[in-house]
Amino acid sequence: MDTELEQILDGIGPRLRTMRQDRGLTLEALASTTGISVSTLSRLESGKRRPTLDLLIPLARAHRVALDQLVAAPATGDPRVHLTPLRKNDGSILVPLTQYPGRVQVFKHVLAPREPKLVTHEGYEWLYVLAGELRLILGDHESTLHPGEVAEFDTREPHWFGPAGTSAVEILHLFGPRGDQAVVRARPSAPTSP
Repeated sequence: MDTELEQILDGIGPRLRTMRQDRGLTLEALASTTGISVSTLSRLESGKRRPTLDLLIPLARAHRVALDQLVAAPATGDPRVHLTPLRKNDGSILVPLTQYPGRVQVFKHVLAPREPKLVTHEGYEWLYVLAGELRLILGDHESTLHPGEVAEFDTREPHWFGPAGTSAVEILHLFGPRGDQAVVRARPSAPTSP
């Protein structure tokens, strides 16, 4: 048996115990709900018995979770997504929020001060300022965006964005690799005249 599979199987017992205890259930109460004997449940939780589908399916139902949560969830039961920030050489930090190759990518981006250098490439970008001030250069046009403000542009136009001053700026950064553009489905209704 390969090491990864062994680790997955070894993690199921402690996960089952944690789920049961978090719900305040005794082995006896879980046994009556699932039809699995107390001794089998105890051996599953302690790792002395390997889990099988005929045991895991009733347990997933009893705990009201998907089967994959019993098999691959973190042993801590931690529901948070743990993102991996990428630190760039210029001091910026990029946190990927999506992982859909070929589709719109979303990042949280903390940009460190740096010199402007206009670039062009295929795609379309949206920038939403969370904190700080963002300097945006699009061709011959330059603007400063503040928290809550948004910019969108075709990346085939020469562009650069970064902090407007000497402090970092924090943004949500969306990039559509094929020139995808946002589609607004809801607009404020126009005021009606009396």
